[in-house]
Amino acid sequence: MEPMIGRLEKTVFDCPDPRGLAAFYAEILGMRVLENEPDWVVIGREEHMRELAFQKVDPYVAPRWPEREHPQQLHLDISVEDFDPAIEAVLALGAVRRPGAPETGYRVFEDPAGHPFCLVHGRKVPDPRFSQTQRVSG
Repeated sequence: MEPMIGRLEKTVFDCPDPRGLAAFYAEILGMRVLENEPDWVVIGREEHMRELAFQKVDPYVAPRWPEREHPQQLHLDISVEDFDPAIEAVLALGAVRRPGAPETGYRVFEDPAGHPFCLVHGRKVPDPRFSQTQRVSG
């Protein structure tokens, strides 16, 4: 295994309501709250394992994606087994559908704070406990 400079601790979302957005993603991803402060909330399954954090930013400006002037920067792909119930569930939680170019195998949404995310159909996600580490080379 190659030497490691560091370890990805968490992905952090700027937002106006950290608790609300954390609850949204915790429900979708089956995660629980690990840290809960008024301006900072962290969710995950286990501490320090693929955590998502939400920090209050005031004034908050939502991402503008997908627009030509502001190309795609970052979004989450969330694997689902069945589109219809997953779409219904995320919409009920406050997501907004963002149809765009022809979508084959995925659907684009915005979370309640305007961050884009995709529901991706049928991709098998390997159990991270058993995955092999591979070096990306270019």
